[in-house]
Amino acid sequence: MKPKFIVLEGLDGSGTSTQATMLEKTLITAGQKVMMTCEPSPGPIGNLIRQAFKGRVKFQTDLEQFDRQMAYLFAADRFDHLYNDIDGVMPMMERGFSVISTRYYFSSFAYHCTREAHWELVHRLNKDFPAPDLLVYLRNPVNESIRRLGQRPTLDSYEKAEKLEVVAQNYERILHEFEGSKMIVNAMLDPKEIHTMVLNKLEFNHA
Repeated sequence: MKPKFIVLEGLDGSGTSTQATMLEKTLITAGQKVMMTCEPSPGPIGNLIRQAFKGRVKFQTDLEQFDRQMAYLFAADRFDHLYNDIDGVMPMMERGFSVISTRYYFSSFAYHCTREAHWELVHRLNKDFPAPDLLVYLRNPVNESIRRLGQRPTLDSYEKAEKLEVVAQNYERILHEFEGSKMIVNAMLDPKEIHTMVLNKLEFNHA
């Protein structure tokens, strides 16, 4: 399989990390070179975003302004994530690695938009970023995501029921607008079944 950029998206608690880990293991076992990553990225701007979510770094207290600020920060982090010379997505693919990322610019549309003006802002900030070779969206009911998140010791500012209802609606819109290769999967299915579906979509011979 030639190097591919594969993105997994879904509500918090939908199983994106589980599927990313399973896909990484299968590809590596088959002799593929793979880098698994995420957004916010492990880079300097990504770490700043993570600290903001935890409340360790204080930004805007107004939720709408906070979303706008995050849209700008995520775009800056995304540029670094894609193009930095050390472990950027594009340089790693040029070195023969497939890249599996949990979250990409789809999450910015989902999490940072509450009005049409926000949608336009996120589109403007992300319009020059490359589309993934495959987008996998794990569609999970909000109540199930909340149940799964309840097993975590702490929740960040975006892991609340009211916010996730908006996020779910925004995901449906960006999925409809995205014209690239994508698959929408019921996140309630058995993880092994979902994994097989993803491999089939990639036309990866995993026998």
